[in-house]
Order: sequence, then structure tokens, then C-alpha cells
Amino acid sequence: MAKEEVKVLIIGSGPAGYTAAIYAARAGLKPVLYTGGQPGGQLTTTNDVENFPGYPEGINGPQMMLDLQKQAERFGTKINYGLVTAVDFSGYPHKVTIDEKDEVIAESVIIATGATAKYLGLPSEEKFYNRGVSACAVCDGYFYRGKEVAVVGAGDSAAEEATYLSKLCTKVHLIVRRDEMRASKIMQNRVMNTPNIEVHWNTETEEILGDDSGVTGIRIVNNKTGEKKVVTLQGFFLAIGHKPNTDIFKDYIEMDETGYIKVQAGSTKTNIEGVFAVGDAADKVYRQAITAAGTGCMGALDAEKFLVAKELQTA
Repeated sequence: MAKEEVKVLIIGSGPAGYTAAIYAARAGLKPVLYTGGQPGGQLTTTNDVENFPGYPEGINGPQMMLDLQKQAERFGTKINYGLVTAVDFSGYPHKVTIDEKDEVIAESVIIATGATAKYLGLPSEEKFYNRGVSACAVCDGYFYRGKEVAVVGAGDSAAEEATYLSKLCTKVHLIVRRDEMRASKIMQNRVMNTPNIEVHWNTETEEILGDDSGVTGIRIVNNKTGEKKVVTLQGFFLAIGHKPNTDIFKDYIEMDETGYIKVQAGSTKTNIEGVFAVGDAADKVYRQAITAAGTGCMGALDAEKFLVAKELQTA
């Protein structure tokens, strides 16, 4: 079992983790970053990123993550491919287990493990992912302007995404599994008062249809009557929630009921001294690459301040 001692350990390798690494490395903290099971995070599954500042022509998601990785490495970040499988935040310094065998002793930890969008579990979802299937209307809605799309979900996120898409698309089909929505009344009213949103009650998606060009429609079924029909459209958006990748921290870190890490207002500090949370692991509202990168910067600055204060205490 290998053991390593580090000043700053970054867990996760999306925009938040790499930005934290860039700032921590430039501060001379020699950060060590573990990529996790999906190096580069959610953006590695996105073909075109057009809303991140600095890329006027847009950029391929995986390429953007490689660029961020190179920038982090340029300043001295040590990038390791490995999965954090356990943590021990009961004492100080913090102990983190990698791949169930190696141990890292860290003076500070920046959690940047992100969140994973929930899917229906249809094989056709995977088949047409990024070719008409998306889990982020704000990210991808622009590609469907002037087209017909569907949104699956019944909560505030689904209502918001349907309303957002209604301004870009000719028609939005909102697929609701029950005979009512869970969204707040104001969001429901907004949906009902938008002429080009059609709500399909008691309805589930049975299959996403398509060809080499991408999604061409969906087959839906009414779960009360059993009636099936095909709706022709070009975009299929999932808005049934995200699951933050935070399970391994639950014994130590305070979270909300859905697993998002709670941080002190205006900072990235968690309830554990020297442990900071950045990106989508602590953000259930915005969930954008640019906001994740911003909190990554904050996490590195918070960690640096913490380490300086710790050194002064022991001096």
C-alpha cells in the first residue's frame, strides 16, 4: 500500500477540479488531482460547447477538458488516474483511499466530483446521446432553434427547461408521467400559459426514434389507457434530476436531502475544516461549466487561505 502526503488534494477532473488545480498550482501548493472514473467529467460526453467564454467558434467538450488538464499540468499539478474509494475526515490531516489500496494524507481537500444526470434507462437514449438526446436545455437548446422538441419531467427543472425551449423551438412536448406536476404553481402556470408547450399527462416515453441524422421522434404511451402514438421531433431533453457524486463523503460532510454538499454562504467551506466543495457536487441550481470553473477558483483560494492560517497557528 503506497502512501503519499500532499498539501492540496483535488478529487475530480471537470471544469471545477481543473480550475482549482490551476489556481492552487500557481500559488505554489503543488496540488495532486485524481481524475475519478470519468476523466474530464460530464463535458467529455458533450460534442459542442458554445457558451464557455473564450471560444468564439465553440469547442469540442473532450478537447476543452484536455486543454484545462494541460494548463493545470503546465503549472505543476500532478494528475493521477484513479478513483477515490473511501475517505476519513474524522481527524487531521485528512485520509483518502485511492482504488481501495493506496492512501493519500492531505492537509486540504477540494471535492469536485460533480453530478450525474438521471436517465430513463432506454437503450435508445444512449444510442442518440448528443445526437438529439440531452440532459441540459440551457447547454444545448440553441442547437434546436426552429425545431420541435420534447422535455421529460414534472418538477421545476422540467417546467423551466420547457419554458426556456419554448422561446427557441416551434413546439415543446412536455411528457408528464402522472396527472399532475410537482413543479411550483407559478412554474406550472407559466407552462400552461405558453401556447407552444403541449403537456402529455399520464404519459411515458417508450422509445426514442431516429436514424443516422439523429432523433426523428418518440413513441409515447398513455399509462392509463395504453394508447401509443409517435410524435415527430428532433430533440429530446431529460429533466428528471441529477444525482451528485458524493456518496463516499456522507459519513462526514453535511449534505441536503438529495446529496448536494452544503457549503458556507459565499465560500466553498464545508462543515469539515480544510475540506472544500466546488462545482456540481455543491450546485443544484446552475450546473454550468462556467459556474463550476468559478467555484473551482474559489475552492483553491479558500484552501490557500486555510493552509496559510494553519501554518501561522503552528509557527
